[in-house]
Amino acid sequence: MKKNSTKSNARKKKALAPAPAAKVDGNSNNVASPVEERYARARLRLNPRRQRLLRAILDAADETCFLSSRELAKRYNVDATTILRTTQVLGYKSYADFSTDLRQHFVARITPYAALKAATREKRSVVDHIDHALDKALENLKVLESDLDRQRLIELARLIKRSRRVLVVGLDFATSLAYYLAYGLSALGFDAEAPVGSTGNLQYKIKALGSKDLLIAISFGQCLRDTVESVLRAKRQGVPTFGITDRDTTPIARYADSHVVALVASPSFLNSYVAPMAAITAIHVACAHIDPKSSLTRLRPTDREYASGTRWYRETKSNNHK
Repeated sequence: MKKNSTKSNARKKKALAPAPAAKVDGNSNNVASPVEERYARARLRLNPRRQRLLRAILDAADETCFLSSRELAKRYNVDATTILRTTQVLGYKSYADFSTDLRQHFVARITPYAALKAATREKRSVVDHIDHALDKALENLKVLESDLDRQRLIELARLIKRSRRVLVVGLDFATSLAYYLAYGLSALGFDAEAPVGSTGNLQYKIKALGSKDLLIAISFGQCLRDTVESVLRAKRQGVPTFGITDRDTTPIARYADSHVVALVASPSFLNSYVAPMAAITAIHVACAHIDPKSSLTRLRPTDREYASGTRWYRETKSNNHK
């Protein structure tokens, strides 16, 4: 027992060994997470031991992000009060708020494989995992409802209305978001496109843009390189830019002229796009109502198509099953 205790203490000391402070590199895609930013700002108010404690927690986020304050205290051989006071120095009102940011820090920096592996460590049934994912999606949606800058969306709608052409850039899993946004804008009569295909095709599309056009970029977390570079290239050409992302500190948020935040945090191996989809729906609504007369004029020809039976699937007599 003594030998095992010695090994355990050695692991704890190693975990609390000095580590470099968090950095925010403006020229790197490795953007500091919200909890890292809080740590960087509060570092001088933390004694060396608490600094090492926080770095150890952040570095082992795959194991610490799902622990309670008591479990975390036990892991690092400190009392729960130390954990709570340390998180309070970072500016968190509760441990739950710190835990939420710690999960976001973990999810933003891991591969889908690592995320799924971490989730499997939790003692949950399949139903529990489903409920957890749905709860997180609803939580993201509630944050959007609470924090969304409505006036910013109205300004975006006005900008879209003034723009000659709207190019929506969303790659990988964000491709579906970009298509949905562009398709809805097209239905309202705007010249909107979400280019697909090779990087070269995207570059050609951006090269054709000018100051009377608009580029909307959609990316989350560290953000995809091609999406960020699309924003930078457009800005060099004098093209107005707008971003949809999940934090105010992402490259998309920092480089686009304006942006909205929609959380994508998820306990799954993939991001949850419930909140971004809701934000895009809000953009469509703003665009439709910024000039309702024009929107109605554009949609009027489709009214007969929707009312007729040709658009919808109808069972024929030969297909009816008795």
